[in-house]
Amino acid sequence: MVTKDEVITVLKDCYDPEIPINIWDLGLVYGIDLNDDGNIGIKMTLTAPGCMMGGMIAEEVKAKIKAMNGVKDAKVELVWDPPWSPDKMSEEAKAQMGIS
Repeated sequence: MVTKDEVITVLKDCYDPEIPINIWDLGLVYGIDLNDDGNIGIKMTLTAPGCMMGGMIAEEVKAKIKAMNGVKDAKVELVWDPPWSPDKMSEEAKAQMGIS
């Protein structure tokens, strides 16, 4: 069975093309649901609701999760509540963006 840490490793390889920081450290991932049957659900948001790259980012996440050994299917749900803000970023991401 796939672990949450393994999923996080994959998510750290997915980037918002407009920001050179992975979606995990940006704080865009709100939830990871691991099911015993090999299905994985991801709840995530975007930095802005009108982001034109949202569909592409969600599809990339889905494809990379589905490519993991032991994963039968993946579902990515874009959510807008709570709204994203820079305070959701990891300390490393904040430092990279010059946010204190």
